[in-house]
Amino acid sequence: MADIAFRSVAGADDLARLETALRTLSADIGECYATDSATLARGLLGAQPAAHGLLALQGDQTLGAALYSPVFSTVRGGAGAYVSDLWVSAQARGQGLGARLLAQVARAGAAQWQATWLKLAVYDHSHSAQAFYQRLGFAPTQGMQEMRLGPQGVADLIKRTA
Repeated sequence: MADIAFRSVAGADDLARLETALRTLSADIGECYATDSATLARGLLGAQPAAHGLLALQGDQTLGAALYSPVFSTVRGGAGAYVSDLWVSAQARGQGLGARLLAQVARAGAAQWQATWLKLAVYDHSHSAQAFYQRLGFAPTQGMQEMRLGPQGVADLIKRTA
């Protein structure tokens, strides 16, 4: 897989490729893809991007993609990159592309906001993904549980504290 080109998502064509990859990832893991094209475009290409996209291309074929954003931790002592989505096409799996995508994210995060570490989440039922990340040196976080507050909870919180 030496002829892979990595490209940051920068325009409508790249955005369409990324969205196709993310929709495929959602289907692969049995999750609903809830983002519409306009929201994804604002999130990546707006005045203050909330995330960054990365494509792995072989000619005009998209073989992989990553969606990542900055994260800062006082406990970790600085900035990192949170990889919210990582997808490698079925035909490219097992050939090192996932590791190469993560390395590209690490390089981009270091260049963009001096990131020195990576963070990601893996579904409990995704044993092959857990094994992949552990082979790369990722370790489960002990003594911590991810917690979320959804859109209605955020609206209620703002209203309650206004």
